[in-house]
Amino acid sequence: MAMGAKQENWRDIIAERLRERNRNETSRYADIIAYNNRLFDAAAKLRQENLELKIDKKIRDSSGGTSGTDLNNAQIQALEKKVLAQQEELTDLHKRKGEHSQMVITLNQKLTELQRTLAEKEKALAEQTAMNVAMRDELEELKTSYITIKDESLAWQLNANSAEERLRGVQEENAKLLKLLMEYKSRDAEIMNKENDKFFREKKARIESELERAIKDIPGPSSLGGLGSDMDRFDFGSDGPPEGIEFKFDAHDGEVNAVRWSPVERVVATGGADRKVKLWDVGKGVCEPRGTLVGSNQGINSVEFDSTGSLILAASNDFASRVWTVSDQRLRHTLTGHSGKVLAAKFLGASFLVTGSHDRTLKIWDLKNRSCTETKFAGSSCNDLVTTDSFSIISGHFDKKIRFWDTRTADCTANDIPLQGKITSLDLSKDGKFLLCCVRDDTINLLDLRQNKIVRTFRHDLYKVGCDWARVSFNPTCQRIAAGAADGSVYIWNVNGPLETVLKDPKSDRDWFFHSGSGAAVTAVSWHPFSSVLASVDRAKKCTIWSNA
Repeated sequence: MAMGAKQENWRDIIAERLRERNRNETSRYADIIAYNNRLFDAAAKLRQENLELKIDKKIRDSSGGTSGTDLNNAQIQALEKKVLAQQEELTDLHKRKGEHSQMVITLNQKLTELQRTLAEKEKALAEQTAMNVAMRDELEELKTSYITIKDESLAWQLNANSAEERLRGVQEENAKLLKLLMEYKSRDAEIMNKENDKFFREKKARIESELERAIKDIPGPSSLGGLGSDMDRFDFGSDGPPEGIEFKFDAHDGEVNAVRWSPVERVVATGGADRKVKLWDVGKGVCEPRGTLVGSNQGINSVEFDSTGSLILAASNDFASRVWTVSDQRLRHTLTGHSGKVLAAKFLGASFLVTGSHDRTLKIWDLKNRSCTETKFAGSSCNDLVTTDSFSIISGHFDKKIRFWDTRTADCTANDIPLQGKITSLDLSKDGKFLLCCVRDDTINLLDLRQNKIVRTFRHDLYKVGCDWARVSFNPTCQRIAAGAADGSVYIWNVNGPLETVLKDPKSDRDWFFHSGSGAAVTAVSWHPFSSVLASVDRAKKCTIWSNA
């Protein structure tokens, strides 16, 4: 009601001001209008007198009297002059009347415009008033919302403080549990070391007895001119190649690109296109998940344990490589710096590692400082690499060349070795004398690093390399090599040349006669470090454990 009364007062004030202005404007012309009216009256009276005179004149002319003609002529002339003067004055009054009429019209137009302006301003004022009322209501709502949000924020802050206190308690409890777990792990490691020592002693005794029998049966020197003797000293003759499947399980949600055995326990690590590294315990007669290592933003290309089995390294398509601790499965290092996907990563000594990338460079990283210490420009995409000691690196490239590097120098340390196709993977013998190279022309080459030349080539009519990152591997004794094929089979050759066996999954084999399995391509294989058990992964999300048990 107060707002409506205020609006009416404004309108009355503006209307009163306009009426007052109209009175002021018209009062200036009141005398002129009165004078004009008097002139109209005088002119009408003169017209009447003039008419009467004309009538009298006609009467006198008709009567023919001449006695008063001279007298009347003088009066008539005087009257005519007076009439002319009155007519001129009447004309002037008509002129002024027109001017005044035009002025009145102009003033009426201005008055109409002012009234329209007044109406527009009243409308704008009403809209502004309504807007002010709406804004006032909205402001009240905002104030109410602000108070509510402030109260909720205070409540959430109290909840956050309580949650932080609970988190600290959980972290302290977690630290205690972790310490207890590490103690148990330490005890398990001691037990495992004792078992390993016992295993090695028994293995050594068996090797020595087998070597004695083998030496007696050898008629002469090896046909490879030294290679045979170097390989024979690793021969575990009593352990044959794997014969069948021990486990087969779904490892990832996409293609599995990498597999590696732990050097200290019966645990397998796999890396897949689902951006995860997974650990699998296969030492209890069944396959059990050990943990999942997360943090990568794209697919995993390779996995690698350090020599103690406490760290695991993975190369990823997101241009980075990462290091996790196996015990608590926590991400410790994320190494970024490549401009292309990282295809291979290996440990280099205790505190360094080296990575090879699609961006045609190799980078050496210091784990203590989490920084790149050196970049080597290879000129071609690096598909795989191996390290021979703390200073030497061997890399295989897309341009069909093997390159040798020394971390103490910037360039290659020896001549490149060209092959007949793109190099998909490398593996080094334990004594560092022989290098195994998988080539995209469906061959596997064995190089003698002392001579820098190929000493043997492994091939088979049905063996086809399944992908550009297919990994091959020496067995622990360096007596055999294993390679996955495009048809889902695993081929095992003796290092002296002959093909020993082809491992297949009977469920996926549709043509036994031609040995052409119909499974997905095998991407990587890895031997157990102390036995003839073999792990393989494929593009159908599977991991297979092969053994001769």
